[in-house]
Amino acid sequence: MEPKIVSSFYKYIKIDNASDFAKEHLEFCLSLGLKGRILVGEEGINGCVYGTKEQVEKYKAELMKNPFFSDIEVKEHMTNKIAYRKMFVRLRKEIVHSGLNIDLRKTAKFLTPAQVKEMLDKNEDVVLVDMRNDYEAKIGKFRNAIILPMRNFRELPQAVKDIEHLKEKRIVVYCTGGIRCEKASAYLNEIGFRDVSQIKGGILKYGEEFPDTYWEGKCFVFDDRLAIQINKFNTEPLTECVWCNKKCDDYLNCHNLDCDKLFVSCEECKKLHNKSCCENCANAPKRRKEILTEN
Repeated sequence: MEPKIVSSFYKYIKIDNASDFAKEHLEFCLSLGLKGRILVGEEGINGCVYGTKEQVEKYKAELMKNPFFSDIEVKEHMTNKIAYRKMFVRLRKEIVHSGLNIDLRKTAKFLTPAQVKEMLDKNEDVVLVDMRNDYEAKIGKFRNAIILPMRNFRELPQAVKDIEHLKEKRIVVYCTGGIRCEKASAYLNEIGFRDVSQIKGGILKYGEEFPDTYWEGKCFVFDDRLAIQINKFNTEPLTECVWCNKKCDDYLNCHNLDCDKLFVSCEECKKLHNKSCCENCANAPKRRKEILTEN
């Protein structure tokens, strides 16, 4: 399989007639032969497309012709793995679901990856807080970052109670590409945190510019790859296989369709235990289909 590009992007901006936009956008993506997943709502766009360099470049050029998206920031990653098998454009009330009425005008100031690295190089008094789900941080995070106890972004109000004692500290929040941090930082500002910043472009942008510095492990992604390598040399896994406790950071979904649990397993144990998270699941009759090639 030839390497392809995974291109991710988002922008909070009011989109009138979001339903019509979503329908037309799907038709456009399909006309290019792209695959991926894009969420469209009145508050903006949140997407990831996957295809050849030519397909992705045509998509970006057309997207940026729209004055709403002319300055949209794109993060790209070459991959030999299949990231998406179909193309979806979905209409959503929120492009990242919080269930909160957050005023995005209160979002925190941005720091470039270079500014963040400089702060860490100087050992400044700053606290990094991960705004992703805890299972994402299990396989990769910034060194010494605080991991919040949340399984999804809707749990943010309860999770941030763990850092209420840090309201007077200098806080830098981060997520995969930045979209959750824009909302999360605005929420922190609303509830009285004094000095909040966010990493512009998130983990993906930081890793692109400064691999092998302060990032540890892999970065979880919400596509068929499940995780990507950020560092070039420091690739030591942070966690272990659930079966043999061997150092490992490869996620997969349990192939028992009645379970579908996300878990970490090494290659040997995937084969030995039928790509399942426990013995009961290994012997369950309803199995996830194996798809070896792109559709």
